Amino acid sequence: MFQDFLSRLIQPAPDPLNDGDARLALAALLVRVARADDDYAEAERDRIDRIVAARYGLSPFEVTHLRRQAEELEEQAPDTVRFTRAIKEAVPYEDRRAVIEAAWSVALADGARDDEEDALLRLVSNLLGVNDRDSALARQKAAQG
Repeated sequence: MFQDFLSRLIQPAPDPLNDGDARLALAALLVRVARADDDYAEAERDRIDRIVAARYGLSPFEVTHLRRQAEELEEQAPDTVRFTRAIKEAVPYEDRRAVIEAAWSVALADGARDDEEDALLRLVSNLLGVNDRDSALARQKAAQG
């Protein structure tokens, strides 16, 4: 199921994602951030659920279904560099900046700030084309919320 999606996503010039594909790709990126420290904590899963529910107005059943699909996609997705660059090509800047804030929120959900998560967030911010200032502001906002 995901192979066609992934092959479309990593094309040299991917088409903009439709709403459903964008939801799935962004949720998968949040899962990748949560798994970066090899501790995919319940607090991180809950945070992902709250983020996608609020962002997309989904029911609890839809949220769980989307997160499970995102977990499968994340397992099959190529390396973070290609996956994130593909999202950059398909998602407008303002949405990418919001993704960084959401990603920081997930990374901080378990109450610990790990070096692996920090490194991945720096890489993801850069690959998404989110400048350092916006990334730092997103981290600060996520830490307050």
